[in-house]
Amino acid sequence: MELLKIVHQDFEMYIECTKSDGIWEKAKRNVGEENLTSTYTWSEGVVSVERLPEGDNPQPIAMGEPAPAIFFDNADYPIWVEFTNPKVTSARFCSMLQADNERFSFHKRGRILSGFLNYGNDIGRSEIHIIYNIEGQTHTFTFGYEVLSTKLNYHEHWKQIIEDIETEYRMLSLDYMKRTFHGFSPDKEGDRPDLVWWSVFQGEQEKFIKAVRSIIERPRHRLHNISTFQRADMLRRISSNIENELAEHRREPAHLYHVEEQTPSNDTQENRFLKYALGEITSKYETLKNRIEAIRNTSDSMREEMKTMLATMKQLQHNPFFRTVGRFKGLTQESLILQKASGYSQVYRTWNLLRRAYSLNDGIYRLQSKDIATLYEIWCFIEVSHIVKNQLGIDTEVDHRNRMEMNGMFTWELGKGEHSRILFKKDNVALAELVYNPKHTEKENDNISMENIYVPTVAQKPDIVLQLTKDDMQKGMKMTYLFDAKYRIDGRDSRGVDTPPEDAINQMHRYRDAIYYKGRGSEELKKEVIGGYILFPGDGEPADVEVSRFYRTIDEVNIGAFPLRPKDERNRALLENFIKGLIDNAATEILADAIPQKGMFYSNTEPKEPTYMILTIDDCVNADVDSILAGKASTIIMGRKGMEETKDIQSVRYIAPAINGCHITGYYKVKSARWIELAGEEYPIRITFDVADWTTLDAPAKFGLVRYAYRGVCKTKEEFFKHCKEQRINSTL
Repeated sequence: MELLKIVHQDFEMYIECTKSDGIWEKAKRNVGEENLTSTYTWSEGVVSVERLPEGDNPQPIAMGEPAPAIFFDNADYPIWVEFTNPKVTSARFCSMLQADNERFSFHKRGRILSGFLNYGNDIGRSEIHIIYNIEGQTHTFTFGYEVLSTKLNYHEHWKQIIEDIETEYRMLSLDYMKRTFHGFSPDKEGDRPDLVWWSVFQGEQEKFIKAVRSIIERPRHRLHNISTFQRADMLRRISSNIENELAEHRREPAHLYHVEEQTPSNDTQENRFLKYALGEITSKYETLKNRIEAIRNTSDSMREEMKTMLATMKQLQHNPFFRTVGRFKGLTQESLILQKASGYSQVYRTWNLLRRAYSLNDGIYRLQSKDIATLYEIWCFIEVSHIVKNQLGIDTEVDHRNRMEMNGMFTWELGKGEHSRILFKKDNVALAELVYNPKHTEKENDNISMENIYVPTVAQKPDIVLQLTKDDMQKGMKMTYLFDAKYRIDGRDSRGVDTPPEDAINQMHRYRDAIYYKGRGSEELKKEVIGGYILFPGDGEPADVEVSRFYRTIDEVNIGAFPLRPKDERNRALLENFIKGLIDNAATEILADAIPQKGMFYSNTEPKEPTYMILTIDDCVNADVDSILAGKASTIIMGRKGMEETKDIQSVRYIAPAINGCHITGYYKVKSARWIELAGEEYPIRITFDVADWTTLDAPAKFGLVRYAYRGVCKTKEEFFKHCKEQRINSTL
């Protein structure tokens, strides 16, 4: 389906898309038709630009005026350029990405340049560049437009994402070798990364070279006094002092007379600055050029342009003009020549621009940002960190030295695992920990880089890992939750709620099953992850979201999804309330809800050999001891001194209650256990066991002395039976 037609004095260009109707409807549903606009610009020679909606008459597009958007992310756009000028001998598509250039080919017989573009997840401003030859002369054509997202409002949501990321991590949004760019402007504060330097100079380099050449051809100079000694016949100007000297030495033809003359010199403050600025910029350009050439996808045409530009600057550096120009020692005072003189003012302007900081506000300069999927992923990490911080009501501790790292070119990346680690502390006690685990390539899938977490099979790396510390069951117990940010929407249900991709939900099941916990000094593997959740840029009424299938499964199996997009406070509240519940609820409450995934025990898988305990019953803390001994209890509190806080109380599977002087008549099966603290007690730290399934022993046995009580000590099956035999317990446990 043809979408756009451009009539130029030398050619006609057609832009097509076979799925344009579906793309438009999807974008309209997610973003709103009023937000699907773009402004178009083009170079000279264009006769008309028309949008070609299906079944309607062509709609003319005016330069720089908002019109319905043509280009969206993740779609193929075939482009045909039919040259009507018979003198066109060759043509090529010109992009900094070699992969894009290779998609286009010129058919000489039909004088047609054809190919296709797919912007992937790159959104923002973009341009089509075409270079063609007419009788040996090179002509260029540029057509500019905006590439929009089908899931988020580029004019509003993208800017909010950028603003939030830049507030947290300055210049992290920037990238290079992208198909789109964005406007940015000078900023009095901030960083000056190499990427900004390169982007600024790309727009200034032609003007800079032209200015340097004009100065070399017509430099500003000043007169210098030069003292010489000349014979009388070489004097061109005779001062009154020399007249007297001539009269005195008129009979001495070899006598030399001291003469001071003024001669023009190029060794001025302004020319010294020119020499310095040209050398500094050339050196920086060469360094960054080498970095860019190391990128495999750099196009051949761009490599040639960079090579030519560097050769030009080096040639200017070695111009004989600079042989008589001294070393630059700084500007001791303002120079009107640098500020206003032709050539000098342009060099001074470029040099100043390259030294300034910039921000991603709308401006006349161009910068490229990371693709929207990566930006959304980083933004989700920041949002989760803000929610955790606000719910805890505490400050955060961040390793600022490692949270950002270079990726091998000159753009910033948020580090993996420990390098992005955020600790949430109160009174120097860690309450929560958050790490970010980005993938830099599609095939990369490192482990999640958190202490004691272990993946024995295929490496797994969810985007965001949240660990909460709970002390109510076991001191320092870690409860782990996984979040994966997906810049995708699968569809819309009958209530009008956007749904997350099914494969992403399935991935959370795999994450939870594959990730284990290995305690300190132990090789035993234990289940680690409580739940996994997808964050996606969906929309819908919160009341409808709460009854959607992907949201209800969070309560059912601790796997589900949350819609999260900028400026959507209503659906953000769903994630806030969920994280608040994780923080506020005790470990026992959380684990009770996690039974479908974890069984009854947090840190241990069901052991091959169940552990047993004979437990002394304290009537001070247990209200009805008789019911406990009769097998009618549902809860038992350990008497006197409890188990050490470092012990894993979840390992106890069976309890045989007893008191001094009585028989052991049976045992309970333990459902769950938790730590409690009793006020005013000599031993305030106790353990509460939830029990069920009473089994009566065939032959009750005398409990005996206190020393036989296994207070807080877990025993293996063999040890337990050994004690039972000594006490003449005839039972088959």
